Amino acid sequence: MKLLIHPAVDQARLDRIGQLSPDLVVANVNDPAGALREVVDADAFFGKLTPALLSHAKQLRWVQSPTASLEHYLFPELVEHPCQLSNMRGLFSDVIADHVMGMVLCFARNLHIYIRQQQEGLWSPVGDSSYVTNFVNAPGTVTPIDRAHQHLSDLTLGVVGVGAIGAEILRRAAAFGMNLRGVDPVHRSVPGTLDDVWPVSRLHELLAESDYVVIAAPHTPETEKLFRRSVIQQMKRTGILINIGRGAIVDLADLVLSLQEKEIAGAALDVCEVEPLPSDHPLWRMPNVIITPHVAAASTRVPERHLETLLENIRLFIRGLPPATLVDKRKWY
Repeated sequence: MKLLIHPAVDQARLDRIGQLSPDLVVANVNDPAGALREVVDADAFFGKLTPALLSHAKQLRWVQSPTASLEHYLFPELVEHPCQLSNMRGLFSDVIADHVMGMVLCFARNLHIYIRQQQEGLWSPVGDSSYVTNFVNAPGTVTPIDRAHQHLSDLTLGVVGVGAIGAEILRRAAAFGMNLRGVDPVHRSVPGTLDDVWPVSRLHELLAESDYVVIAAPHTPETEKLFRRSVIQQMKRTGILINIGRGAIVDLADLVLSLQEKEIAGAALDVCEVEPLPSDHPLWRMPNVIITPHVAAASTRVPERHLETLLENIRLFIRGLPPATLVDKRKWY
């Protein structure tokens, strides 16, 4: 049984792979010409597969993508090939969920505004800039400042795409006491958190009911530019759109128009339709927008999980079992 790795991995990872079975032959190859020679009799492949490599493969049965997303990995010949394909999903769920809740808290408590004001030495509470004295309000009095700062358990968070990441976002939001909504083409519940995940046909209901709409869906033919202006307009005018899924899901020009026309209250983006986002893009200068540079999955824990997922899928392949992260090539997930 032969596994081709291309580009090559470091010696430490290669040693871990080599310890899995004495029957496993590993070709760890960096140069493209060498990969073309080695792929001819390879049973499995890990790395960046190309049409040229696939055309030389004679007995390939399994391909492991090094990434969770597949929009830039798949090509027509691979989709039609009988080999199984697996990805690296499930590595980032808690990390990305933490990032999302950070974005929610920023908007709920106006932290994105206060951080900017701090740079100017400006004491100006959102809701009443003239309020400068800290005192206890009369019992039962709700001030403009109170109304400008949200209480999370009064709010609804809706997740578009309730896979591993979306489910973890819902669990984090539940810990804050938020009301939950979710839509997904496959999953119908998050055990212990949300009993009823709606089909995608009820997306309009989620948008209308959610104070925070979080996109955690993969980029597929069905989700590309799903969030055009007509869809964004279905959100609450006080709603916040958060995208940590894929940039191609949100049409940035339409999002800018919706923000300019105050059709929604704000947006938080870790991924953008064009990356890096050009420095002259209007989103940079909008005070009701938070932009992070595609770092929601950044964590010291992820490389370790990446290797463990690869090792587990190799173990399963050796035993003749499907990989734990098997994907549907035609659906891109």
